[in-house]
Amino acid sequence: MHKLLIVGAGRGGTALLRTLNQMDRLKIVAVVDRRPDAPGIELARSLGIKVDSDYRPYLDDELDVILEATGDMEEYEQLRQLKREKTVLIPGTFTRIVMRLIRERDKLIAAMMQNQRERETMLDSTHDAIIGVNRQGVITLFNKAAERLMDIEASEVLDTKVSERIPNTRLHIVLETGCPELNQEQILPNQTRIITNRVPVRNDKGEVVGAVAIFRDITEVMALAEEVTNLKELQSMLQAIIQSSDEAISVVDQNGIGLLINPAYTRLTGLTPDDIIGKPATVDISEGDSMHMQVLKTKRPVRGVPMKLGPKRKDVVVNVAPVVVDGELKGSVGVIHDVSEFKRLTEELEKARRIIRTLEAKYSFADIIGYSEQMKSAIEQAKKAALTPATVLLRGESGTGKELFAHAIHNASERKYNQFIRVNCAAISESLLESELFGYEEGAFTGARRGGKRGLFEEASGGTIFLDEIGELSMGMQVMLLRVLQEREVVRVGGTKPINIDVRVIAATHVNLEAAIGAGRFREDLYYRLHVVPIHIPPLRQRLEDIKPIAMYLLRKANLEYGRNVEELHEETLQMLLSYHWPGNVRELENVLGRAMIHMRINERTIMPEHLPPLERKISKAPKEAETTAGSTGKTLKQAVEEAERQHIMRELAAAKGNRTLAAKRLGIAIRSLYYKMEKLGIMDQQEDVK
Repeated sequence: MHKLLIVGAGRGGTALLRTLNQMDRLKIVAVVDRRPDAPGIELARSLGIKVDSDYRPYLDDELDVILEATGDMEEYEQLRQLKREKTVLIPGTFTRIVMRLIRERDKLIAAMMQNQRERETMLDSTHDAIIGVNRQGVITLFNKAAERLMDIEASEVLDTKVSERIPNTRLHIVLETGCPELNQEQILPNQTRIITNRVPVRNDKGEVVGAVAIFRDITEVMALAEEVTNLKELQSMLQAIIQSSDEAISVVDQNGIGLLINPAYTRLTGLTPDDIIGKPATVDISEGDSMHMQVLKTKRPVRGVPMKLGPKRKDVVVNVAPVVVDGELKGSVGVIHDVSEFKRLTEELEKARRIIRTLEAKYSFADIIGYSEQMKSAIEQAKKAALTPATVLLRGESGTGKELFAHAIHNASERKYNQFIRVNCAAISESLLESELFGYEEGAFTGARRGGKRGLFEEASGGTIFLDEIGELSMGMQVMLLRVLQEREVVRVGGTKPINIDVRVIAATHVNLEAAIGAGRFREDLYYRLHVVPIHIPPLRQRLEDIKPIAMYLLRKANLEYGRNVEELHEETLQMLLSYHWPGNVRELENVLGRAMIHMRINERTIMPEHLPPLERKISKAPKEAETTAGSTGKTLKQAVEEAERQHIMRELAAAKGNRTLAAKRLGIAIRSLYYKMEKLGIMDQQEDVK
């Protein structure tokens, strides 16, 4: 037993300690370092080895070796002078070399062990049975497949003579002759029929140093051969069917790898069999998700899915169905239809429709969706108004469908074959509005067209003119419009001669005209000229029963626009739509559904809550203590609620000193909603907005 002292407990000393402590014929008497927190000191304590900051007490005659691991030359010289003559002092430079060699040895051992494990794993994972022997005929290899086929555990035969433990073996003969024996059929003692190859193993000099037998169950080979034959017959049959079809067809296996395509597929996509067969099902997709992979995952067919295929991004619609044989999924088959020509014709048709729509009204009463009592009443009023030449005033919030009603009234009237002209009074500046509505004579102003220009009232003569946002007209324009309604004639800008017109006027506004009259912003005489047949169109929040049918109509419309196939709303999604207050009405609902569809994956069919953009929800809270009164006020619930709402809005307006923006913020509603409520509830604000 050699006694050893380690001086220096840094990284090098710690590594030495770990290595040398495992050696049987070495005893480490102590580990010395001036730093009490050196890593080697802590390791030595955990191993039960003495630790110290001074090495001198250990320099006795019994000490055999000192390992200097400090790397300090002065420390080395001092140790060399103080040690006994018989004690061997190994310097730090040598120690580092030893440690490097030890680390390299450990790496080599680890690599060898890893290689051995990999070889054993590969040999055990192979389907073929393998038996190997060395030069002496001793079994050194017996893999898992050999155990399974021979019903013998490897532990029972390893390191034994092959001729003694393996019945009917010929490996010892191959060792003697050095000649391989290939494709030999043999029956094992357990009556398993095998095909075996026995070959000698030679070294670099060509000497036989071992032999290996590789064999497998012949019944499995026969089964595989039969399966391959069946697959080839099936493939031939499928190819004959597919090749003769005019429909583009692609077939993938259960893993989504391409098996077959037909000539029609190549003509449509421009992709050849080399591009598809043996490749993943996604290789031909330019835009969209693989329906083959979806069918293989769900085992359910899909139909009518739009996508783009091939390098030319062909617009197609695909139908894909699973292929199930004896209850087992074997793959899927897809039939692809070219819709690019159909899409082109659709675009041309839509272009033609847009041209036609500039000449006539687009919508009829059949396009108005409404099942609530308020909406039914508005539609019935509009139908009656359509049968007369009377001026109609459409009232309601933005986005409720006032223009839709205007189109429908025109199309149901005797004027439906004549012009329908829409004018947004708020979108045209006052300086241009007069010349647009009434026309101008040549030379009326700088830049005037030679020969003058007919106004929109003249263009609409014999038909209908729709004056949208009539409440935004200036007082001067209101005077001119009043004259047109009274006299049924216009005078062009720069002209003096009145021109007779025969035009039906439909006006629309979201402004409370009565309040505007009181504030001096709208002429009372014009109000009565317009207010012949007033029709109030209810906001969406007052007809919740119409939200679902309107949403389904908008979905069908968006499907055509976005090339999607969305079919329904999830129940939770519908509840979220019903709980929202819809300040933007139907226009906002269309926008929300369109944004939701954009957020959906192309193959999804149902709008889920997570697809919706954030909606500001108004949740009404009941008071903590509700009191009932014994007497009756004589008001309906709706009247009572409106009265309470009216009083609360008036209080907040007073507190905000007439600043409607601040009042809307205090009320927790949009400024547009506040304007609507003020108009609906007849609130006359006496103060101007604070600027």
